Amino acid sequence: MKQFYFERLDVWQKGRLLVKQVYHTSNTFPTEEKFGITQQIRRACISVNCNIAEGSSRQTGKDQARFTEIAYGSLMEVLNLLILASDLGYISESYVLSARDLIEEIGNKLNALRVTQLKRN
Repeated sequence: MKQFYFERLDVWQKGRLLVKQVYHTSNTFPTEEKFGITQQIRRACISVNCNIAEGSSRQTGKDQARFTEIAYGSLMEVLNLLILASDLGYISESYVLSARDLIEEIGNKLNALRVTQLKRN
């Protein structure tokens, strides 16, 4: 089976791990949050990987980098929503601290990918 370029990116693989963690954790959120923070955090998390994948299909490095920037923005949205979920008592502060490690790693990889993309013509 052919593997697309984005599937080989470590940052995309780490993003998959974050999606799994967020989905598992958000299952514990209150039912009244089903259409609130639960849906929002899941969509933001998925957006990270979707933008990496979509950006990989663009022809120029500048276009690719724009999608990587959007992925980074979605990643920050995930962190924000995790912090808010902790503030609301849906998850522990220690969970947020552990998730921050993965988010920081993904963020660093996105920044490195963006730098590489901008060097392309």
